[in-house]
Amino acid sequence: MNSIGIGLIGTGFMGKAHALAFGAVRAVMGDVPDVRLEVLCDTPSDKAAQMAAQFGFARATDDWRDLVSDPRVDIVSITTPNQLHHEMALAAIAAGKHVYCEKPLALTLQQATEMADAAQKAGVKTMVGYNYIHNPTFTHACRLIADEAIGKVIHFRGWVDEDYQANPDLAWTWRSTLAAAGLGALGDMGCHLVSMAYGLVGPIDSLIADMQTVHETRPLADGSGRAKVENEDIATALVKFAGGFQGSLSTSRSAWGRKSRLAWEVHGTQGMLCFDQERMNELRLYQNSGDPAQQGFKTILAGPQHPPYGNFCPAPGHQLGFNDLKVIEAASFLRAIASNDKPYPDFSAALEFEKVIHAVADAARGDKRVFV
Repeated sequence: MNSIGIGLIGTGFMGKAHALAFGAVRAVMGDVPDVRLEVLCDTPSDKAAQMAAQFGFARATDDWRDLVSDPRVDIVSITTPNQLHHEMALAAIAAGKHVYCEKPLALTLQQATEMADAAQKAGVKTMVGYNYIHNPTFTHACRLIADEAIGKVIHFRGWVDEDYQANPDLAWTWRSTLAAAGLGALGDMGCHLVSMAYGLVGPIDSLIADMQTVHETRPLADGSGRAKVENEDIATALVKFAGGFQGSLSTSRSAWGRKSRLAWEVHGTQGMLCFDQERMNELRLYQNSGDPAQQGFKTILAGPQHPPYGNFCPAPGHQLGFNDLKVIEAASFLRAIASNDKPYPDFSAALEFEKVIHAVADAARGDKRVFV
């Protein structure tokens, strides 16, 4: 395939991230197919035209169905609110398009399963926006664990906290509803933690959990009253991994001071690995070897020896950022399309992550152990 046409639905935070990634991916990576920024969709139409010009797309529309049916579009990027993913993805798949969708896949497991099944039957490629697992620091951690640099894994502990819903006076939005957002902190952030846990130490077998809505109502933006918050602000789970060891997962969107604390520890029989997304270019490693008086954590700074960091910068310690991880993610998808390989995470892999967050919600609501 000489070039791949991109259709982008949505121009918010993630829409811009996708546009930046596709605009930079060939220059950064070199070994990917050329991309054509064909069609951008948003509403109203004047906003779509403005953002298409800003992002460098050839055409604009306010009807996503026109974008999906456009013969020059090969990849449909879906960066809309959660409740729209299911319908848009199914339409794109039916039109024979490859689909790049932000997480979560859908509001329910049934919808997510339908999306994964449809993609498999149609033979199209899919990618879901779990860009944190494309961090060179993270993939280096995976290699260290596979090489038993910390011995046999015996425990995983992870948490992902932000404070974007910590203020009780913050206005009510669609993110507070089951019909538009689905799960709360679990769907926004907890699924990212699950994707990292799976990459580091493997799948989860079962869990027990609890959830909490900290601010049960929020003020309406027009000042006319307050509306109910229908999903969770905090969720915590004790989990058993398929590998036979235990762990814990915790997420909060009401944690004052936390901005993107997607953090984890992997404990082994001979050491430990630690990571925090707020310091995303650092990995901390402890190994129980040598003189005990000289033992301690060492910090590994990301650099060209941790591919594909070197594609962005030849100097270690100069730092990659969130949007750079989107470039790596987009490159992975483009390569998979060009080579007919299986992208990761595709809809089927993302479905496994989402089974876990829904299991957390089921366990909390039913006060029971749930098998994933």
